[in-house]
Amino acid sequence: MNRLIEKLYLTHSLELDEYENLIAHRNESTIKLLRELAVKIRREIYGNYIYIRGLIEISSYCKNDCLYCGLRRSNFNCQRYRLQPDEILSCVNDGYNLGFRTFVLQGGEDNFFTDEIFGGVVREIKKLYPDCAVTLSIGERSFESYKYLRECGADRYLLRHETADKSHYEKLHPSEMSFDNRIECLKNLRSLGYAVGCGFMVGSPFQNYNNLAHDLKFIEEFKPDMCGIGPFIPHHDTPFKNYPAGNLELTCFLLSVIRIIHPSVLLPATTALGTIANNGRELGILSGANVVMPNLSPVNVRKKYELYDNKICTGEESAQCRNCLNNRMKMIGYEIITDRGDMKKVI
Repeated sequence: MNRLIEKLYLTHSLELDEYENLIAHRNESTIKLLRELAVKIRREIYGNYIYIRGLIEISSYCKNDCLYCGLRRSNFNCQRYRLQPDEILSCVNDGYNLGFRTFVLQGGEDNFFTDEIFGGVVREIKKLYPDCAVTLSIGERSFESYKYLRECGADRYLLRHETADKSHYEKLHPSEMSFDNRIECLKNLRSLGYAVGCGFMVGSPFQNYNNLAHDLKFIEEFKPDMCGIGPFIPHHDTPFKNYPAGNLELTCFLLSVIRIIHPSVLLPATTALGTIANNGRELGILSGANVVMPNLSPVNVRKKYELYDNKICTGEESAQCRNCLNNRMKMIGYEIITDRGDMKKVI
């Protein structure tokens, strides 16, 4: 096992079976060693700074029917809402006044948001706040759509691949959704000059260590600017409602491995981590993460954006409680910084 860890640290690469072996045979000693190496690498590049993003959840409408997601179109109990452009801009204004310089506009694949509507929002944000980065996370769109939104000023795009194993992807999604198209979208985004983020669930139904090995190999080869991973958490109105949630320990272990694979990657400690454990995000930071994304959405819609059960949506995860989050990070030796937080290039 030490040979594998040494190889990973020196080359930032393993073979598929080696990744699987690393995951399958992890123990307290290897978890601790990888965590220490990940933190060492992250500190060499980013110091003790944690980047903060203002998350705006723009719509709970979604045309897709992913089997794990509470926003799936077949969930008739979901409380649907949609922020209008002026409401989105109001959230951005509030965030800017709180010191945020990156905004993440995230939502279901809502056909209301045409290129013209969404492009107008992006252009207005960049016009009013030219020192800010705009990140979009609105799913699969055409090459032309991505190109248009990029021309309007969008800087980054988050599109979680969910799993890099095609057969596993097909177990989590309806037949009309295509693994190949998801990967093609990521490649299109990269070709258009976006800073691109991908990511996957840990502990999703039917997942095995070989699936996770494929995810790690994909991260190694694609080298995303951002990588969002979090534990699967079931939602009571989905076909996966009775499946167990993903594991905190394994998620943190994989954060450490990803940091070593891709040293400069922007790696969030996700809301899902904070949902399955009160100190989940702190544990994520201590495992190599360097981004947190508190919520800037209007308080009256936060509970409606229910991707999974018991999602934290008020209190310290909110952007308005930045001091609370600052204090929590300081308690573990880190400092929140509110600039654009671009990925640093490492030679």
